Amino acid sequence: MAGGRRGAPRCGWGWGGGWGCCPFLCLLLCCGAAGRLEVYMPAVLEVEIGSTARLECSFSIPGNVSFTSIEWFYVNRGHSNRVRLCVITASGVRIDETEYSERLSVGEDKALSISKVTRQDDARTFICRVGADGQGVGENRTELYTYKIPAPPEITPNSAGIPAQSSDMSEIAQCTSENSFPSPNITWYKNGEPLLQEEDKTKILTTLVRQSNGLYTVVSTLFSKVTREDRSSLFHCTVHYWLQGQMRTKDSPRVNVTVFYPTEHVELRVVTNSGVVKEGDDVKLVCDADGNPAPVFSFFKRELEDNWQDVTSLADANNGVLMLHDVNKSSSGLYRCQTLDLDDMTQHEGDVELTVNYIEGVQVKMEPSSPLHEGDSVRLSCNAHSPVALDYQWRDARGRKVVEGNQLLLSNLTFETSSNFSCRVQARSVPGLEQSKQVAVAVQGKPRIVAISSPLYVRQDEVINLTCKAIAFPRPSVHWSINGTTHEYMENQHVASNLTVRVSHDLLRAGAMCRVSNALGVSEKHIQLLDQKTSESKGIIIVAIIVCILVVAVLGSIIYFLHKKGKISCGRSGKQDITKPEARKDKNVVEVKSDKLSEEAGLLQGANGEKRSAADQSEKYIDLRN
Repeated sequence: MAGGRRGAPRCGWGWGGGWGCCPFLCLLLCCGAAGRLEVYMPAVLEVEIGSTARLECSFSIPGNVSFTSIEWFYVNRGHSNRVRLCVITASGVRIDETEYSERLSVGEDKALSISKVTRQDDARTFICRVGADGQGVGENRTELYTYKIPAPPEITPNSAGIPAQSSDMSEIAQCTSENSFPSPNITWYKNGEPLLQEEDKTKILTTLVRQSNGLYTVVSTLFSKVTREDRSSLFHCTVHYWLQGQMRTKDSPRVNVTVFYPTEHVELRVVTNSGVVKEGDDVKLVCDADGNPAPVFSFFKRELEDNWQDVTSLADANNGVLMLHDVNKSSSGLYRCQTLDLDDMTQHEGDVELTVNYIEGVQVKMEPSSPLHEGDSVRLSCNAHSPVALDYQWRDARGRKVVEGNQLLLSNLTFETSSNFSCRVQARSVPGLEQSKQVAVAVQGKPRIVAISSPLYVRQDEVINLTCKAIAFPRPSVHWSINGTTHEYMENQHVASNLTVRVSHDLLRAGAMCRVSNALGVSEKHIQLLDQKTSESKGIIIVAIIVCILVVAVLGSIIYFLHKKGKISCGRSGKQDITKPEARKDKNVVEVKSDKLSEEAGLLQGANGEKRSAADQSEKYIDLRN
């Protein structure tokens, strides 16, 4: 542990007859001392405080003779008196009354184990003595060293702040490492570089405290002068300690200290979400001063004739932020931030120009402006003013784009064309900057009936709904020629009326009249009602006719199919075969072969549709007759 304590390798022949370590080295030891009893133990053993120390003892006895006893002793540092811990014989283990009685145990390999090692166990020597009949005794010893790994260092920076102008060294931070043994060392670093004691510049004070349990707490305090550049410096400390012959380290977190220094530069800047400012935005003017602590901020806006208006009341003077809400055209102008350093009463200023982009004066013009009628044409024009280039776009009442540009021409107007059109004005260079204005295009005229429920098949005494739909401007009213329950409603641009009425004999005969009117005229249409019974009778007759036509068509198809298969003879000679006597038939056969051969050739074919010669056909016809 501390001071470079190192553990030596253990070598030797164990009581059970096994080699404990390096075979070659142990072979030399055994061969060199083959005639006497030898005991082997590690020279040094390092154990962490609180854990268990296992002390091994290996030995070799000439002639393979068994041991008679093994005794364990310990000796305090600086003393020669041995204190026996226990004795091991063939009959068992006997533990003596010592301070180790409660923490001592012996393993099957005769190794001595001490549990819960403490700080007081450090630097004690433990001796293993082995006796054998006729071979005398042999012994060896192990130095036991204890250690405790220090806790990670905790660093506490100066929270009060350090003035950069001070000529004295100020406390930067304090580093504490607890519960270590032996005591460790602490090194300070600034931006990763080690800090050393330097007169009138850097000083390090270290305090070592030994606790009641024997462990150490180390406190190291760093003092140094700081400059303006140290506002971003990072300090940390490192604990160095020895463990098993090697140097180990643990680092603290890196911390920054507060450094006070006066303001030298001031900058006023505009902060927005989009980078450009448009009317309606919330704009933040931030005044950046490089002093610490921050100075006192004041804000001004230049008015006409180089007069400056104090707008500090709108700002957070402590943080140097001027917040402008819902800016408009008049918010544009030159703004100034002024700082006052209370330490030396110096003033610094910073200016920025704020430009608010806007769109104003959106106007829509309609030519002609006189009332419009169906068939007319109208031109819509849109104009606006802005310090940036503008794009125009016309959209209909549903928000669908109609045309690009500031003009919209509507020709051959109808009632359906009547709608609200909007002109959308956008600044392409300023995202989100746009305005729109709406204009109503109203086409006037007398009503036009666009839909009625006619003709309508009904039954007498049933309740029916009659519908009449019209369009016009101004909005028309709908009247019926008969009494009933009416319901009038708007559907898109149409006025619709539903009439609920019971069908009477007079209504079935005369029908109903829908009359639509406004200040510019009247339109009316007749709804014809048809008796559903009559229509059903006519329908039955039509169905019967269609069925008959289908039957005739099917029979004709069957006859034609049988004819094509040769099942039915339709030629002229066939008729003769049926009506004339047999003697006449032979004569006719001769006539067919001589005079009618070409004619019959087209009718008499093979059953499979293939054509035959005239002679063959005649011969086959004759064969069929016989």
